[in-house]
Amino acid sequence: MERSGGARVTRRALLGATAAGLTATGCSSRSPEPPAPKPPDPQAVLLSTLIRDKERLVSLYQRAALGSVKTAAALEPFRQRHVAHLAALREMLPPGAEGRAGAAPSPSPSGSPSPSEGPSVTVGRLRDAERRAAAGRPGQLAKASPALAQLLASIGACEAVHAVALGRLRD
Repeated sequence: MERSGGARVTRRALLGATAAGLTATGCSSRSPEPPAPKPPDPQAVLLSTLIRDKERLVSLYQRAALGSVKTAAALEPFRQRHVAHLAALREMLPPGAEGRAGAAPSPSPSGSPSPSEGPSVTVGRLRDAERRAAAGRPGQLAKASPALAQLLASIGACEAVHAVALGRLRD
């Protein structure tokens, strides 16, 4: 290659000048890595887990109520309290946080099974689910903000009372 004026420009010189120009302007052969995603808020993750667990417990009560009208009537106040807990937990969740809080569902600390698994839902099974839920609350309190800890303590106390009260009902 010749430049005007008779001086020869070699391919190496041209490539070197181009690379130097790209580097000077901020371009490089490596594409920049995207910024790391922001880690989920631990409170939002905890709230999302609590909400999923409460939804499972409400579902268990709904399935248990299918057994008989008498059982349904006896269990309805318990179910209503769990629905109220669920509403209070959802109210504390920041807008849009449920989708970000944790894509992979974590194991249920309360041990509540999903609505589709296992045998029919008996009062005994509900009592066991309430016990497991109440037993898991102290560990969750350690990770909770003061406001959430207060709500969790109330929910855990209610679950413990439910376990005792359900022991008085017959399947």
